[in-house]
Amino acid sequence: MFKEPTYLDNHSTTKLDPKVLDAMMPFLTNNYGNSASQHYFGYVSSEAISIARKKIAVLINSSDEEIIFTSGATESNNLALKGIVDSYKSQGNHIITTKIEHSSIIDVCKKLEQKGIIVTYLSVDKTGMIDLLELQNSITDKTILVSIIFGNNEIGTIQQIQKISDICHSKGVLLHTDATQVIGQLNVDVRELNIDLMSFTSHKIHGPKGIGALFIKQTTPKILISALIDGGGHEKNIRSGTLNVPAIVGFGKAAEIAKSELLTNSNFVKNLRDKFETKLQLIDGIKINGNINSRLVNNSNITIPNIKIKNLMRKVKSVAFSTHAACSTMDGNISHVLNAIGLNKNEIESSARFGFSKMNTEKEIIEAADSLINAIKELQNSSTHIISHTNISNN
Repeated sequence: MFKEPTYLDNHSTTKLDPKVLDAMMPFLTNNYGNSASQHYFGYVSSEAISIARKKIAVLINSSDEEIIFTSGATESNNLALKGIVDSYKSQGNHIITTKIEHSSIIDVCKKLEQKGIIVTYLSVDKTGMIDLLELQNSITDKTILVSIIFGNNEIGTIQQIQKISDICHSKGVLLHTDATQVIGQLNVDVRELNIDLMSFTSHKIHGPKGIGALFIKQTTPKILISALIDGGGHEKNIRSGTLNVPAIVGFGKAAEIAKSELLTNSNFVKNLRDKFETKLQLIDGIKINGNINSRLVNNSNITIPNIKIKNLMRKVKSVAFSTHAACSTMDGNISHVLNAIGLNKNEIESSARFGFSKMNTEKEIIEAADSLINAIKELQNSSTHIISHTNISNN
């Protein structure tokens, strides 16, 4: 009888919470109105969106007016960078980011460079942390935006966003952060952190795919951001298009659950991660990547010596995990994040990412670790045998 693999790829996406599906169902069936329509069906949908927007705002301590719905974090990142550059191009042509951003930041920056924008890519240390002094020294009178990932999607390193924010605002520069992996894992207060723009999405917190948000702080003077999509003036003329009511309702419910369960889930997931890593460290030479003291609780990125992770993935069909970011695997390149923290090609090809969630159990985590350990030992023994045999043959 087929047994479903243990899912440890929760950085890529998460399983839909049944309570989220229950909240969405009426808007997939009877409550099907367009929220912009001026009749009963439209009113029902519009009210549902308003309620969901408030729940999402509560999660990050913003006002609901500061939440702009998008199709996901990738669009939010595109909207933030391209929208700010277009709006402030008369004031400067320089933006700052890091070498370990998600591809939806890196790729946008490469496109902007082709249009004359100067981009500074900050280096990181071996744990994935940026140098705050380098950030401060990189800001010029032409800098219009700093975009720093909050929690890295591969190695889990959490940046010092509060200090980064202080530096940016002392220089009069806007701060955007990609908080996709952080929301739901730790308490994010945009007021306390003084964040100007923040991208996040639903499907990383057990909500539906295809719906995300961009937080844009209400301030005086107003933060200007040009639209990427025109046609109808939805979302304050920033993101036109018929709103995805079922997904927005699901996003709102997922945000509500994430807020109410935050401490419980964070402690539970961290315990799973720690048990998993403790078991795997029985393998000689295993190295945990990222900043051990400032890391997402659901993240474990491990370099396993003398094996190729793709071989491990083929051998262990009972555990679903990844080599690096799902979006990055589309181009077939090695991880730019692991490269940025100093790993060589062999080390990168020997590194795996494991992501845990509230829907995992301690029993399956222990079983997954045991399966991986057994497979790693077999692969390492096989590798040692081949090397030894080759050496004998060459003598």
